Amino acid sequence: MDPQPVPVAGVVRTAAAALAQGGVESAQAEARLICAHVAGVEASRLMLADGLDRAAVAEIERLVAARTGEGIPLQYLLGTAPSGRLDLAVGPGVFIPRPETELLVEWVLARLPAPGGGVRPVVVDLCAGSGTIALEIAHARPDAEVHAVELHEPALQWLRRNAATRADAGDTPIVIHHGDATDPELLSDLRGEVMAVVSNPPYIPVTDQLPEEVLGHEPATALFGGADGLVVAVPLVDLAATLLVPGGHLAVEHDDTTGAEVAAVVGRQGRFGTVEQHTDLAGRPRFVTATTCDVDQTAQEGTHR
Repeated sequence: MDPQPVPVAGVVRTAAAALAQGGVESAQAEARLICAHVAGVEASRLMLADGLDRAAVAEIERLVAARTGEGIPLQYLLGTAPSGRLDLAVGPGVFIPRPETELLVEWVLARLPAPGGGVRPVVVDLCAGSGTIALEIAHARPDAEVHAVELHEPALQWLRRNAATRADAGDTPIVIHHGDATDPELLSDLRGEVMAVVSNPPYIPVTDQLPEEVLGHEPATALFGGADGLVVAVPLVDLAATLLVPGGHLAVEHDDTTGAEVAAVVGRQGRFGTVEQHTDLAGRPRFVTATTCDVDQTAQEGTHR
């Protein structure tokens, strides 16, 4: 006779207790997500699911142990991370999308010309990682021509996987480039044709003070932007200036300690007549935006913070 199914509520309680004991702050929420993942149901419907068999309980215990004992990020364990309107595949070698980036995406989408106007907007995502920005824009604007640039091979594999998944789901395919966002010759065939350049580059000033699950698992190449956090941002801004049309838009995410410095970098570049700083939902400085104009207009308008 097969063993009786184990009630879901009890499994969730046990998982949450183990996660809390292991130092996980959102233990209850993570327990529900892990159990729903193993059960193959949405988290909102978990408690309506039938009881779990012994194999499922063992898999939940394995994931909880990996989360608490090895500090593996929850998103890596589940294999996906929410990204605005999408869920993207993530795992070792790629930066995990954060909710703050959605604000940057929405800012850019609001500034693209309305669909149906006869203009196909060209958008470039530099340091694309898993594809969160590029694929969000392609999903929301099927009329856009979206290019995604990524340098590091492990992240590039996740980008290609997510791009293929979204294309299979019916989104307009994006164009993927294996390249360096600090290379001034990158995408030279698009110079002066791009309506928006967007980026969530490596921007954290080098530190060992990040949570262990970040330092120990997410790639340093996606986290750190040198001692001042600007090693990638400075040449990236120069590249963006060569790609953008007059009146084109730049949006760059940054560390919450470097907003003024990034705004100054953009202002000094010379092609941007309007530079603004934006905060995230917690009120912390999070991204800088700018609009290109000709040199004379830039000199007249200056930098607005």
